[in-house]
Amino acid sequence: MQGHVPLSAALMIVGATLCFTSLDTIVKHLSVTYPVLLLVWARWLFQAVATAVWLGPKMRLDLVRTKRPLLQIARGVTIVVCGLLFMTALKSLPLADATALNYLSPVLVIIGARLYLRERLTPARIAFIVAGIVGMLLVVQPGSEIFRGASLLVLVGACIYASYQIMTRLAADENPRVSLFYLSLTASVLTTPLLPFLDIPRNMPLADAALVCAAGILGTVGHFLFILAFQRAPASALTPFTYMQLVWAMVLGWIVFGDLPDGLSTVGMFVIAGSGLAMALVERRRGRSLPPEPPAVE
Repeated sequence: MQGHVPLSAALMIVGATLCFTSLDTIVKHLSVTYPVLLLVWARWLFQAVATAVWLGPKMRLDLVRTKRPLLQIARGVTIVVCGLLFMTALKSLPLADATALNYLSPVLVIIGARLYLRERLTPARIAFIVAGIVGMLLVVQPGSEIFRGASLLVLVGACIYASYQIMTRLAADENPRVSLFYLSLTASVLTTPLLPFLDIPRNMPLADAALVCAAGILGTVGHFLFILAFQRAPASALTPFTYMQLVWAMVLGWIVFGDLPDGLSTVGMFVIAGSGLAMALVERRRGRSLPPEPPAVE
């Protein structure tokens, strides 16, 4: 049954969101000392190598065969820009606030799908867009101390990430493993030539080096868990479980950095998460009458 979600798939999504939040926590900690571009490079290089080792022996040249090479490369470019913006914002924004603002991307995808894919803008979708914007304003609080350049970086990054998701929809007929490899390969190729221009300390403490490696591993494991989950259940049914990332962000932000969102920010997070969850449930009900779509690989 299309709407059924096996427990294993749900646990994989929850585990993946924990991996991504742990990655963000490490980045927030390290970004005070090291260039953000170095962290972006490490995150995607680990995934490119791990994907090649995991899938290369079985798929060989099929791992790089694609009908849309330019689209796949464009996805990689956008994900690098998103990562740079989000990780830079993490230097000064609380983890939970940054994560909540980043979750505006599903709302922006609806707008982009209307503009570029000519998808219908239903009254329900309009309501979700309005709710998402209200939630964003509650988190950002224009005129307050929270409203600063870092918040704008996350919002711009969310817009770019929405375009990435639109491109992922356009590449939906591609093998998800090929899309995953192209994503990490493009990101690695783009960032590696820039490393000599970065101010990287020559004697990195072993603990920091281990954290950089851990960040790359967490991002890779998170993506692999997503792929395994999508093999067991439709993407529309799994989407609500991705909002566990907001919970992880609040918990880890409090434990590691002592950050707790204020009252308005907390309400805004619930509004964003609630609108996203409602949108996912409505789209899931609407999609039950349609044939299943291939999952999008982040």
